[in-house]
Amino acid sequence: MKEEVVIGLEVHIQFMTKAKIFCQCSTDYLGKGPNTNVCPICLGLPGSLPVLNKKVLEYALRTALALNCEINQVSRFHRKNYFYPDLPKAYQISQYDWPLGFRGHLEISIPPSGVRRRIGITRVHIEEDAGKLIHEGDIASSTYSLVDYNRSGIPLAEIVTEPELRSPEEARIFLMQLRSIVQHLEVCDGNMEEGSLRCDANISIRDSQTGVLGTKTEIKNMNSFRAVKKALEFEVERQKKLLAKGIKIVQETRHWDESKNITVSMRGKEEAQDYRYFPEPDLLPLKISPEMIEKIRRTLPELPESRKERFIKVYNLPEDDAEVLISNKALGDYFEKASAFYADKKILINWVRGELLYNLKEKKIEVEQSPISPEKLVGLLKLIDEGVISGKIAKTVFEKMFESGKEAREIVQEDKITQITDQNELIKIVDRVIEENPQSVEDFNQGKEKALHYLVGQVMRYTQGRAKPDFVSQAIKERIKN
Repeated sequence: MKEEVVIGLEVHIQFMTKAKIFCQCSTDYLGKGPNTNVCPICLGLPGSLPVLNKKVLEYALRTALALNCEINQVSRFHRKNYFYPDLPKAYQISQYDWPLGFRGHLEISIPPSGVRRRIGITRVHIEEDAGKLIHEGDIASSTYSLVDYNRSGIPLAEIVTEPELRSPEEARIFLMQLRSIVQHLEVCDGNMEEGSLRCDANISIRDSQTGVLGTKTEIKNMNSFRAVKKALEFEVERQKKLLAKGIKIVQETRHWDESKNITVSMRGKEEAQDYRYFPEPDLLPLKISPEMIEKIRRTLPELPESRKERFIKVYNLPEDDAEVLISNKALGDYFEKASAFYADKKILINWVRGELLYNLKEKKIEVEQSPISPEKLVGLLKLIDEGVISGKIAKTVFEKMFESGKEAREIVQEDKITQITDQNELIKIVDRVIEENPQSVEDFNQGKEKALHYLVGQVMRYTQGRAKPDFVSQAIKERIKN
């Protein structure tokens, strides 16, 4: 049997509206006390009636249109029935057979070849979020759970793909590109760690010769792009090993255990009939005029692919650099703000991709939280251009800026770490290095370029990186020659 991996994704994005989907409760629940952002509607109390937040509909239309979906001019809400402690009504208001958007697609680029693949979008529909279970404590050796309903009623869009992804890496790329799109639409911040973007994956192994699909499993609890890839890779290998042994795959929902890097069985996989969908009687069918659809379409912002093309054309960036900038809207915005004050885009992108991203990752913070603003970064680069500090010193200054939030010029003045501009002082150090390293001088005279690099490095060591490397290199050559 020649095996082929088949993956489909179910992605939930949390809309950045100020109010919940069916009531006026605030969506700003992070850090708030349990059950403080609630009302009779999002608590599902008897007699309460939902009213659709118009902004949710607008955000959902923007998302569906950006994903090239056809729009149902008449769609409706349904009750998705299941019992779970964090679902106060014992049903979720969602959409079933009349979703808002359908038959869309998203093109992804597969590195390193750059081959583009079109992944079908089955549907985009809107629904309310459930509450959150908090597991803690121990009662008579049994774990107990508390329920926080602050998240109940938060507006979501569910984006379901066709089963057309062929590897865990393709799934990761698709998800990253989708996140970039919703960020550029400004409908969702795309933060997987905080749960504003969540992904479940369905995966099976297909016989590529007969086209017969294998039994699929669903994987949940993947809260990063890396986790999505690792969980799918594990599940591919698990299913292949079972099939090689002649063991039947069980259709089930599995949980990704980050600490053990394995998937574990949670429960049998639910089917549509298990949820007993029926039309929501408290909400009328949703009618969307062609005029509203066209108005939303006309006001769509610049999307990632268009932005990438502009970055390449206007800023003369390599495709790889442009790809990194569009992967996160805030990063692209940072670069554009800095580029308005700094002409050399090659130097700028190197600092953004290098020092900035490295320090953000180390401190585990987002671009928007960077203590070094685009203007402060430009201030640092201008000190290098003016010859006040070297590139090596600049990296040290950058780290101090990141820790303190101070301007580069302020740190340079406080620490007195400007470049040495006295050429006579530098020549003395060069002569000392030449005298101390006769073998390297001999190697240089024999044409060994590494010897020159070594001598320059020794001068930089004596000056603590405060010498100009170009001047030092030229001075060493001349002093040896003379």
